[in-house]
Amino acid sequence: MSINNLTDNKDISVVVPGSKSITNRALLIAAMANGKSTLKGCLTSDDATHFLECIKALGFPVEIVSDGKLGVDITIAGFGGEIPNKKAELYVGSAGTAARFLVAMLAFRKGDYIIRSSEQMKKRPMQPLIETLRSAGALVECLEEDGHFPLHIVGVGDTKDIPSKLTVNIDKSSQFLSALLIAAGTFGQPVEILVNGSHGLSYVDMTADMMKSFGVTVWKAAKESDQKEDLDSPFLGPREGHKTELGSSVIYKISGTEKYHALSYEVEPDMSAAAYFYALAAILGIRISVKGVTDHMLQGDTQFLQLLQRMGCKTCGGQSDSACPEIVLQGPENGRLKGGFTVDMSAFSDQALTLAAIAPFADAPITIVGIGHIRLQECDRIRAIVDNLHKMGIHVDEKEDAVTIYPGQPHGCDVETYDDHRVAMSFALTRLRAEGINILNPSCCRKTFAQYFDVLEDVMRQLEG
Repeated sequence: MSINNLTDNKDISVVVPGSKSITNRALLIAAMANGKSTLKGCLTSDDATHFLECIKALGFPVEIVSDGKLGVDITIAGFGGEIPNKKAELYVGSAGTAARFLVAMLAFRKGDYIIRSSEQMKKRPMQPLIETLRSAGALVECLEEDGHFPLHIVGVGDTKDIPSKLTVNIDKSSQFLSALLIAAGTFGQPVEILVNGSHGLSYVDMTADMMKSFGVTVWKAAKESDQKEDLDSPFLGPREGHKTELGSSVIYKISGTEKYHALSYEVEPDMSAAAYFYALAAILGIRISVKGVTDHMLQGDTQFLQLLQRMGCKTCGGQSDSACPEIVLQGPENGRLKGGFTVDMSAFSDQALTLAAIAPFADAPITIVGIGHIRLQECDRIRAIVDNLHKMGIHVDEKEDAVTIYPGQPHGCDVETYDDHRVAMSFALTRLRAEGINILNPSCCRKTFAQYFDVLEDVMRQLEG
């Protein structure tokens, strides 16, 4: 499309659904709390629906009290860490968060459960979490391939039998650690978790923040570090002291004296969804805000805004600005993006595809590193980047955990989405500045943002009107 045809100086405001990551954490913690919680603005998507249906199947009373276009308000009655139904068969679909979180919760309680998944989820790794749960005394049987769904779980039963020290490797997913932490908040006894690996610790910070809101504090300590300040303070709160990516040097601790309590909880807008519209502003040189997005959010994907600034965008607003509490992003004139840099996206890797989709419009190559783990997500996302950009005529260098994308004008092709919502949503942006790009199976966006293409089309109508 021609950028010159867009309406000049028109401010666009976009509404996106609630955060998938926060919705799924809130659903589980609320079920583990004592009493009835109200979760406001929960995401409506395939992933969240599967998680909610699993919670219902486990016997937790659930009620949708308000149903909006992009989100719902949900009440969940928790039983103080107990699971009402001691036997159940659950289906998690392709919801990785739901799958990992539920496995840990069930493994540490009394009961006998079968968890099944989509074919896509069967391919995603589970072995590190399974190993930790088995070491804690749970029976976790892989019914088809070892280390993968479907699973048969017989829980430990008595939390007093759970070891006080656990170890988990998070090189493949930080969800393993978040799952253990949320479950450990119900043990009623101290537990320490030694972490090997450093993938996705910003998501663990999110988990710790949410647990604190519901009444359980997660403490973080350095096991081995050259950073003397960390060693001088045996345990640091999740948002206190020095926040560092310590990786295998970290021990997470829960005292066991606190319990989850019910509350009314507001789910943040999904920053991953918001990022697509900020990226749209970047490549079209326009001005966009996303309702509810501020500079004090739990989600690590807010780092994408700093990346766009590096590419020539300007931002204003935020909670410190009473006149404009939401972040507004202005793209550079005519979408002329700056490149010529390397960026480590290990802490906000969901946006690697978003950056890859707009990188051809930069004035120099952009190298994305620290993303090897995204090969194990809904699809091999590095291969999805490389193959689709090659089809558009864009030169890409591929490494095991990195890609370098060179400037160029994409041409028309069929974008293979591999049933991966982020592939579809990201390359829909490339299509805005290239003729003839066709997104195959766009409905895969229902996993996290079923209305994405409707919202995108509405934005473009406003700009062209």
